[in-house]
Amino acid sequence: MTPTIVDSHCHLDFPDFEGEIDALIDRAAQAGVTRMVTICTKLKNEPTVRAIAEAHAPIFYAAGTHPMSAADEPLATVDELIALTKHPKLVGIGETGLDYHYASESAQIQKDSLRIHIAAARETGLPLIIHARAADDDMARILSEEYHNGAYSCVMHCYCSGPELAKTSLDLGFYLSMSGIATFKNSQEVRDIFANAPVDRVLVETDAPYLAPTPFRGKRNEPAYTAHTAQVGADVFAMSYADFAAQTTANFDRLFTKAAQYQVAA
Repeated sequence: MTPTIVDSHCHLDFPDFEGEIDALIDRAAQAGVTRMVTICTKLKNEPTVRAIAEAHAPIFYAAGTHPMSAADEPLATVDELIALTKHPKLVGIGETGLDYHYASESAQIQKDSLRIHIAAARETGLPLIIHARAADDDMARILSEEYHNGAYSCVMHCYCSGPELAKTSLDLGFYLSMSGIATFKNSQEVRDIFANAPVDRVLVETDAPYLAPTPFRGKRNEPAYTAHTAQVGADVFAMSYADFAAQTTANFDRLFTKAAQYQVAA
């Protein structure tokens, strides 16, 4: 039996996967990836992402405004985000966050958008899904300020920021998600950050179609490749693949409680 794992973050509505979802799910299942969360990055695309989740049993979804789109999309409202969470397969808020590498000119609207998403996560109890790039100080400050205004849960998706933001996030009880970046030869710092994290606070993901892990680096990523990242994760924690797969799956279910409950009810 192939150990089962979860791709906690992918983008299956992107054109890269058009007409391929059924085959993609089959390949994922062969690799042991039995569930996946596809992420809506612009709220106007939420109906399309929702339809993918509705049509395919292994797929759940989350919705929010990506920080790189924050300046070009209408600012979401807390009520608008909360309303979306009524759907039984919407299991997270985001992705949201801060990206000063590609979109530093929209820093203020990104911060405003982030706080709105945090408020929705706090209100609904669903986990916040964070994208952070080149914004460690502001991200740590806002996450901490908002947590002290009222607790919420969170995953730092595709974690490749610095050790200080990782420590802040972990101290707040948040989770770090390992992507294909952790498999790259030049990503020792990322592996070291994960090695210093509690293993019960780690998830795995693809961010497909981006960031394909070794040995597929530079090619289109897909959920099946979560297994390659998870193998590196097992090595980082000196665990067997089966044990690491079981641990990260348990972690996912603890954080994404709505997905876990849906699985039990199905």
